[in-house]
Amino acid sequence: MRICFVTRGAPGEYRANEGADVHCFGLYAMEEVSYERELKGETNAFEEVARLSKQCGVVVCGCRTNARGIRRKSVVVADRGRILGVTDMVNRIDGEEYSGGAGIRVFDTAAGRLGVVVAEDLYFPQVCETLARCGADLLLSVFGEVNESLETTLIRAWAFAFGVPVCLCAYGYAACADPRGKLRFAASHSPCAFQMVREQEYHLVETRRKMTLRRKNSY
Repeated sequence: MRICFVTRGAPGEYRANEGADVHCFGLYAMEEVSYERELKGETNAFEEVARLSKQCGVVVCGCRTNARGIRRKSVVVADRGRILGVTDMVNRIDGEEYSGGAGIRVFDTAAGRLGVVVAEDLYFPQVCETLARCGADLLLSVFGEVNESLETTLIRAWAFAFGVPVCLCAYGYAACADPRGKLRFAASHSPCAFQMVREQEYHLVETRRKMTLRRKNSY
């Protein structure tokens, strides 16, 4: 799976052709999108993403959405000219201005099953674990501005812990980690592309824990 990371610029400005299966834009690729204005036809932010996906295949693009005053950090996913859906960040930290969404999603695309991690949800391992358990071939973390090496360390940790490649697309930076926890790619120029190899290796893991099982008599 070849992934092109566009860490600067908006979908409507993107002209390069990297021959990639997936094009991923960072969290601030678009201005705030109002659902009400989109439905009325006053803006066409999602249409631009769909139009680009018709040319390039799968497009994953970060944005901030506004649903009648409720603002969220979100990611829109399009495949071959069709919007597959929008997923939101689910964890709200210390009452920040952006609200949490209702759930996380794995998107079935022409490039494979993509698990999307929105913004600071990367800090919560249960998000990545749930996406991996739901059959994602790849996790895409669509982020804002990175905090030194923290986010790079986390994608390596979650890739190793949950057995699935994890990629990060942030403002001015992109990186990919494989299931062995190794950083396979990192770049600061935009656009940049990387060929990610799918790895699906399974192991039997057994654990012991204290619990009580009350068996009912069969008679």
